[in-house]
This record gives sequence, structure tokens and C-alpha cells, in this order.
Amino acid sequence: MRTIAVLNQKGGVGKTTTVVNIAAAVAAMGFKVAVLDFDPQAHLTIHLGVEPENISSGSYRLLTQSTKFEDEILLVRPNLWLLPANINLVGAESELVSVVGRETILRQALQSVEDEFDYAFIDCPPSLGLLTLNALAAAQEVLIPLQPHFLALQGFGKLLQTVELVNKRINPNLKVKWILLCMFDTRASLPNEVRADIEQFLNSARTTNCAWAEAQILPCFIRRNIKLAEAPSYGKTIFEYEPSCHGAEDYKKIAESICTQLQPAPQPEIPAASGENQKPPIEIKSIPQPDLQTLPCQSEPAQTEPACDPSQS
Repeated sequence: MRTIAVLNQKGGVGKTTTVVNIAAAVAAMGFKVAVLDFDPQAHLTIHLGVEPENISSGSYRLLTQSTKFEDEILLVRPNLWLLPANINLVGAESELVSVVGRETILRQALQSVEDEFDYAFIDCPPSLGLLTLNALAAAQEVLIPLQPHFLALQGFGKLLQTVELVNKRINPNLKVKWILLCMFDTRASLPNEVRADIEQFLNSARTTNCAWAEAQILPCFIRRNIKLAEAPSYGKTIFEYEPSCHGAEDYKKIAESICTQLQPAPQPEIPAASGENQKPPIEIKSIPQPDLQTLPCQSEPAQTEPACDPSQS
């Protein structure tokens, strides 16, 4: 299982949108995908059509009550499972302050499902506290969504230093693999200038031993797209809400880029011969698809955005 932490201590840069839509695209390719909501705001949970107040399971119980990962997740889409969150997660850090090994609780919980999933994407909170530390201790790869303007770069160095510390002290397998430029305005010159600065910085680290020595800017950026902002209020992924928009096209390209780098295509399961010992599958709770008529902001979407023009990529 490849475990990928989607991380940025700055809010509003597209972390949750990135987790939901990359995971949905990867699941549509036939891979088994788990998404983990580690943000007390529970935006990932809401985005997938689950009401946080109506669930008792989730990341809070996993961290504070040592429950099993498979007992806390919900099947929300074909091939897509969710570890939900709610406001209770706010108290997790204070409750775990005296717990030995509190930084590695998630890593230990994921060991039991290592062979059950192909990918796990962790939506980290916009901070560098214990919740983020648990995500980094459990992950092998870090994806950093970044807005292409200079203020967004101010915390970029601090973020890399945090990953480096976790790499040295807790998780030597942790590496920054990708930088994803979100809300990219193709009409402005500033985004391209910021992109060039990041590329120059990453190239200067190629011959070093730092945790971001192999990092690269993903070849496709996420263009500004109002449909990506509208989809969460319907509890839908961008592929369900408006599959022909720029946002759907861009996230599909990103998912394909991530999947084709290291992972072979999923193979059909071959049943074992009669009499062979077979490992029983984990039992996972499922929920019905969200009733879109009962979700807030359920007016019909505005005029459909025209299909993407590949020449604008």
C-alpha cells in the first residue's frame, strides 16, 4: 500500500479537493483506495457526502481508543473507503499528550490493512501538530498542494524542514515526492515565475540527502475552476458533479501521473484452488450513496462549463 500525505500548513490551498478528486480518479482505475480525514473541520468527510455529526466512528476513535482501522472506515464509493472525522478530533492532541508512542498510532493501525488497499491518501490539517505528525509517521510520500504566488512560498521552507525532521527522527522512509500547483491562472505571468523559482530550488537539492531531493512539480497544474468550489456542497467528487470541466480533466491527469510512476495496473483477483488456505477479507462498513436532495445548497448547478480545451493545459 502506498500511503500519501497531502500536506500544507496553510489553509485554503486545495488539500481536501486534491485528496477527494485524486482518490476518486485512482479508484475509478480499479485500485482500492482509502482516504483518511485528519482535519477536525471534517471537510473531506463532508465532500464525500457524509454528515460528520451522524457518525460515531472515525479518526478520533482510532487515535484515542486504539480501535482497528477496518472498524472505523466506511465504503462511500466503489473501491473508495473513508476514515471520517468530526469535531471530536479537536481534543485528540490534548488527550494523547501523555501517551507513549502517540506519534505512531496511525502507522501501527495501518499495518493490519497493508495488503487490503493499494493507496491511502491522508488529508492533513492546516497545522504542524500531532495529527499531522501521525500522518507523516505513517506515510511514505508527501504531496504538497501550493498556490503559485509568493506569499504561499513563505511557509514552504518551514514545511520542508518539518518533513526533514520526521524523516530523521521517526520515519526514514518519508520523502516529499510532488508539488501540485493549484488555482493556476494561465493568463497571468506570476504563476509561471513562481513555478520557475520552485523548480530551481528543487533542482539545487538533487545531489543532497534531504527529504525533498527527489521532489518534482507535477506536470499538470490545477486551473482555476468554479466547479471545484461548487462540488463539495453537493457531496460529490468533480467527476460526479461536472465531469467535462477543467477541474475534472486536470485531476484525472494528476491521478494518472501518480499511478503510472511506480504502481502496475491492478490485476483481477484469481480465486485460490479448493482446499488452499485463504486469508478472509476484512469486514468494512458501507453507507448508502448520499441523498443529494437533503444536502445543503442543493439548487441546480449553474450553466454547465464547456468541455476542456486540451490546448489550454
